[in-house]
Amino acid sequence: MPVFRPRKTLMNPEVRRRGIYILPNLFTTAALFAGFFAIVQAMNGQFENAAMAIFVAMVFDGLDGRVARMTRTQSAFGAEYDSLSDMVSFGAAPALVAYEWALKGMGKVGMVVAFVYCAGTALRLARFNTNLDVIDKRYFQGLPCPAAAALVAGLVWLMMDIGWSGEETRWYALAVTLFAGITMVTNVRFYSGKDINLRKSVPFVIVVAFALGFALVSTYPPGVLFALFFAYGLSGYVMSAWRLLHRKPPVARAE
Repeated sequence: MPVFRPRKTLMNPEVRRRGIYILPNLFTTAALFAGFFAIVQAMNGQFENAAMAIFVAMVFDGLDGRVARMTRTQSAFGAEYDSLSDMVSFGAAPALVAYEWALKGMGKVGMVVAFVYCAGTALRLARFNTNLDVIDKRYFQGLPCPAAAALVAGLVWLMMDIGWSGEETRWYALAVTLFAGITMVTNVRFYSGKDINLRKSVPFVIVVAFALGFALVSTYPPGVLFALFFAYGLSGYVMSAWRLLHRKPPVARAE
């Protein structure tokens, strides 16, 4: 005789509801809002505010993962939500800001370059999510999308600060946007810093170096931030060239 089993419905107390962790997802939501705010500001012609909002999104994006690990609140939902937030804040927002600021006047060429950047972000995130278990944690494969967004936003912020319009710097904007979009999908390795253990004690000089770094950024944020991320964007190619030049030739086998 078949055994009757009660059907699990929303009214059945046996149904287990899945919740989400609030704290790390709050930071992810803040990053998503900053990216959305950047898009709105770009549509209103406030490009300096849009660029700064992308940097704010970077800060929140850097915090959500660390908070999740420190509080042991990692989840599959959080990982997927973070990727979707990154696509808006570091993919769609920088592409739209660059297009509205400088690339719009270049016609189809500008539109294609903005799309290349946007597509590069999507491909970069998809590859990162599928290669989590097989890549070296010390290095990123391709330029990470927050750094690529900082390159584009940093250029906009810097040029606006010194009084140059998007039309005057459109070729620079095209080159930087295209460079960032393509570099995200290359196999060039960039140092991730994930091997640094923040819970361990460090020499006093490290703390002094961080203090000096913050002081340096505060002197002229647009120029210093753009210079830092531009140097980081080139670092992967420099390290690749260094390894190529110092690669040991294969030893010939005696027959």
